[in-house]
This record gives sequence, structure tokens and C-alpha cells, in this order.
Amino acid sequence: MKKLFTLLLASCLILAVQAQITPATTGSVTGQPVVATANVTTIAQADEMLTLKETEFNFGKIPQGKPVTHIFEVINKSTLPLKIANINASCGCTTPDWEKDKVVAPGEKTNITVGYNAAAEGPFTKFITVTYNETQSKQITIKGEVWKTPGSSAPENKGLNNLKN
Repeated sequence: MKKLFTLLLASCLILAVQAQITPATTGSVTGQPVVATANVTTIAQADEMLTLKETEFNFGKIPQGKPVTHIFEVINKSTLPLKIANINASCGCTTPDWEKDKVVAPGEKTNITVGYNAAAEGPFTKFITVTYNETQSKQITIKGEVWKTPGSSAPENKGLNNLKN
């Protein structure tokens, strides 16, 4: 049974590798692959359309119970208008905010404000997915470490009064 399973697995792997090497479509009787050249610049422009000054921000060490925010600057570096359709955070502790109806003209900028609720102690890394022009997307990341705040205030320093006298 093991030999049969191994043989079947090896056959599948060989077929998968062969499918990656062999062109899926051919353009003529000669068997030459079809090369699609239409809209190559449009696809390249769409990839460069939404440009972020930074794709990751590290808050460093932040106190527990103190929400923090960071503003990511978005620049439209294409010749086409840019519309941010949606922004999804990886969890409910991360809240993105942006101008939902704004269309960013070529060369213009807009901001995405990302808030993080520092309720849980420890290191964190959160991912935010920005969907724009309906089908394109980019990911930004926030991270840091939440340190636990003391449960009570510091005790009174009685020795301080002796120093004052």
C-alpha cells in the first residue's frame, strides 16, 4: 500500500512540474507559445498606482490600556484615478480609517489612519489589507509591544520627607 501511495504521489509531482514547464496555450501549428502583450503598461501602472511612504510601522513599547494611532500616507503615482474600496484589519483591535468617498487623482495624496487598542499585554503584529480600484490590494503592517501597567500607584516614599528636612 505504501509503494502504491508513493508511486501515485511521485506521478502527481512529475505532472505538476511538467505543467509548469510546458506552455498551456500555443499560438499556431508550430507549437510556439502565445505571448500576450496587450495592456502590459496598464497592469504595471495598476501595481504602482497606490504607493505608500511606508508599509510597516513599529510603535515600539506602549503602555497597556492606551490606544495608539499611526497615519500612513498614500500617493497615487499613476496616470489613472485611485479609489480605496475597502480596508480590512486582521483583528478587531485594529481600526483603519480613511476618506471612503475620495477619489485620489494622479499625483495626489491621501491618508490612512490605523488605530490599535493596546488592551492585551505582549508583542503584537497586525496586518491591514488595502483594496483599491476594486481588484488591486496592498498590505501594511503595524507592530510593537504592550507592557503591563501597574495595578496600583507607587507607594508613598516616607523617606522623602526626611530628605526635605
